[in-house]
This record gives sequence, C-alpha cells and structure tokens, in this order.
Amino acid sequence: MQIVKTAIAAALATLAFSASAMTPIQDAELSTVSGQDGVSIAANLNIKIDSFVYTDTDALDANGMGGGSISFNGIKVNGLIAANIDILSKASFLAAAGAAGVTNPGTFYNPATGGDVVQIAIPASVVADGHYLNVSVDAIKMGNNAASFGSVAMNQIDMRGTSVWIFAH
Repeated sequence: MQIVKTAIAAALATLAFSASAMTPIQDAELSTVSGQDGVSIAANLNIKIDSFVYTDTDALDANGMGGGSISFNGIKVNGLIAANIDILSKASFLAAAGAAGVTNPGTFYNPATGGDVVQIAIPASVVADGHYLNVSVDAIKMGNNAASFGSVAMNQIDMRGTSVWIFAH
C-alpha cells in the first residue's frame, strides 16, 4: 500500500512540474502581451554631509586678489520624497511639456528627430502636508577662518507636481 501512495505522489509531482514548465512564445503572441511600465521610488531622506567646499584656484595677483575658498558645514537634508520614473514617447513628451507651460520645446528638444524621454515626476498627492524636504547648513566659513557667517535653512520644500525630463541629443 505504501508503494502505491509513493507512486501516486511521484506521478502528481511530475504532473505539477510539467504543467509549470516554460514554453517558448512566438513574436505574434508576444505582441499581444502588455504589462505595467514605469518605476516608483519613495524615500524618507536623512542625509548628512560634513562639508561642501568650493575653492577658487586662481593665483594671487600683485594686489593679493584671487583664489580663496568657502565651506558649507553641517549640511542636512531630511523629509519624504516620492517619484515616478517613466519613459515617454516623443508625442507624450511634447504633450506633457505643453501642459507644463513649455511654449517652445524646440529650443532644447528636436521635435522632428527627438526620441523617447525619461520623465521623473513627483506626484501631487503622495507626500502628506507637513512632511516636505528640509535643507540646512549649520555654518558658512571663508577660507581657513573659524568664524562663521551664520547658518541657512530651507524648510518645508514642497516639490509636489514637479517633473524632470531627461533625453539624449
């Protein structure tokens, strides 16, 4: 009796494996397949940068002018951000640019020969009110001076509804 049960179990397992086997699909059949396109990204940012330093490498002239540096210290970026990344056809891009108020996309995109465009869009309704981006700089210093000009903060940066388009030319 045990042998019969084992044989039945083996037969059922073989049947299950053969039912899920991959089979080739022809081009005609493949053209009828559709799927979801695009990628969504959401992030709760908590970025800390010790310093950002800009240095002017010009040599000092006879009057002691030229060169120097400025540093932004204790940079922080935090808050929620979400974005959808999608590929737009030429026609879809031109429609989206027009809807955004771009009056002449031909100044930066060739409507005759341009191709697909990557769109990064921040949806208008994903981030809850009060949870926008905040950027702060604790100190701004010139050269090697320890004294600071002060600090800078940009709070509640609302980027909802923003679109960025990337394309080759």
